[in-house]
This record gives sequence, structure tokens and C-alpha cells, in this order.
Amino acid sequence: QVQLVESGGGMVQPGGSLRFSCTTSGFDFNYPVMSWVRQSPGKGREWLSGINPAGTTIYYKDSVKGRFTISRVNAENTLYLQMIDLKPEDTARYYCSRGGLVSLPPSNLWGQGTQVTVSS
Repeated sequence: QVQLVESGGGMVQPGGSLRFSCTTSGFDFNYPVMSWVRQSPGKGREWLSGINPAGTTIYYKDSVKGRFTISRVNAENTLYLQMIDLKPEDTARYYCSRGGLVSLPPSNLWGQGTQVTVSS
């Protein structure tokens, strides 16, 4: 049974930082592209970043370049997203997903998500 479990969300002030973890099981984490996506009422579903299996090729949505950093540790079956300089418009539910190197993967590949609220 494939499982992707995100953690690390919460409430943070503008300019703050958060780090997400996505622990996975039920599939060989060494093989698939992995990604982070988010969903909010105002913007809908957005692809944020994708990383290849080796962690050597990474892409970001323009609006998060320089603020978000994706990484993976294959030996730990874990995907990460470090976020700095958070803005109110980053408020959303964040999901890790299989697939999605440069575009939004199908939602059936996503985890259950973790909520982020950026507010003063």
C-alpha cells in the first residue's frame, strides 16, 4: 500500500520559515520523480517543484524560486521542502507527490497534505 505522509505545517508569520517532510512507504523511493504541490481556494492547484530520482535535476515554479528548496534522502524514503521568506499568498495545503518533475501530477498520486497559514 503506497503511503505519503506530510508533516511540518502550521501557522507562521510573513517572512518566516517552515520545513516539510514527506515520509513514504509501499513503493521503491529510489525510482520515481517526486514533487511538491499545493492547493488553495484562491489559486487552485499549483505545482511547486520537482526532483529527479538521483536528486540531481530540480525545477521550481517561478514564484517560489529562491525561497523554496526541495531535496530527498533516498536511504530514508523521505522528501523535504524547505521554505523561507513565507508570504500570505503561500497559505495553502501542501502535498508531496510521486511524479511531477515540471508540471502538476495527478491528484491520485498525492499524499494527504499539511496545512500552512501565513498570517500576522
